Amino acid sequence: MKHVKTLAIVLALAGPPAAFAAGSMDGMDMKPSAGLKQAPRPVAAEIRKIDMKAGKVTLRHDPIENLGMSAMTMAFPVQDPASLKHFKEGESVSVTFDNVNGKPTVVEMQRK
Repeated sequence: MKHVKTLAIVLALAGPPAAFAAGSMDGMDMKPSAGLKQAPRPVAAEIRKIDMKAGKVTLRHDPIENLGMSAMTMAFPVQDPASLKHFKEGESVSVTFDNVNGKPTVVEMQRK
C-alpha cells in the first residue's frame, strides 16, 4: 500500500510540469533564432544598374531573409562578375544572396 501512495505522489508531481510545458508551446513564435543561419533562397529583383568595371549590380530587391535585409534598392558585389555581361538594366531576375567575406553578395542570378 505504501508503494501505491508513493507512485500516486510521483505521478501527481510529474503531471503538472508536463502539462505546463505542453501548454506553453501554444502561440509560440517558431521562427529560427537570430543565431541560426537560414539557407539562401532566390529573391525577386529588378536590375537598376550594372557596373562591369566594379563587378557590382544595383538591384531593387524583395526582402533577403537569410541576410536579414528588408526590401530596398542597393548595389551588391557579384561573386562571378563576368556573368553580368548576360544581363541588362531593367530586367526582372531571381537572385540568390549570401555573405561572402563578410559582405552581402550576389552568388547567383537568373532571368525570370
